[in-house]
Amino acid sequence: MPSWTLHQGDALTLLPTLDTLADAVIVDPPYNSGGLQAAQRRGQSARGKYVSGDANHLLPDFGGDRRDQRGYTYWLSSMLAASLAAARPGASALVFTDWAQLPATSDALQAGGWVWRGIIPWRKTIARPTRDGFKRECEYVLWGSHGEPTRHAPSIYLPGWLEGSQPRGKGRVHITQKPVAVMRQLVRIAPEGGTVLDWCAGSGTTGVAALAEGRRFVGIEASGEYAAAARQRLMAAVDKEPAAA
Repeated sequence: MPSWTLHQGDALTLLPTLDTLADAVIVDPPYNSGGLQAAQRRGQSARGKYVSGDANHLLPDFGGDRRDQRGYTYWLSSMLAASLAAARPGASALVFTDWAQLPATSDALQAGGWVWRGIIPWRKTIARPTRDGFKRECEYVLWGSHGEPTRHAPSIYLPGWLEGSQPRGKGRVHITQKPVAVMRQLVRIAPEGGTVLDWCAGSGTTGVAALAEGRRFVGIEASGEYAAAARQRLMAAVDKEPAAA
């Protein structure tokens, strides 16, 4: 049966202590976006940026989302370099970003030592319109590899774009929660039975997807509240798995 481990604390401190090398690093870092000017990005909390004023939930805020462009690029480069050291040769890194931080994220991916392999658009089927312009209904996943990508046996063929919207209602337990269906497609970049690492684990969606796809999961989450939510979801995901034959 697939297994999981979740650490609570600072990822840059914890990554060098992990005793299992990752077959894939899949991470949704704080975008440090949401404002056209640096002062706007630094002045708003994550909840203020990503939650509409008429929202009917009180999901916890999270930190690390008030860096300016240079600070964000330096921080993400450091994190991705530490991720490379925690990954096997051939492992893939999949890093979420929005349109505003796409150039900075591609710089950070390569500065961290990963070979940039491409971009996978993620279209959110429910998105607000933009007056007199184009709807911002896409975010992006940047793909990099630790040297030459792992050759799967048998070979796999993954989609070049993703589609799905954030959970709503009781299914939403994190401000920027990703759809499990989208994450299930991404975790397949790790070999079956391999280990998926997510050092911004949030409410554990990457882990839930990894377990559902027969992968192991190692997560790191800074927020105590979200780490607790992730543990609950991961335990529930294991309970849903059929017993080993």
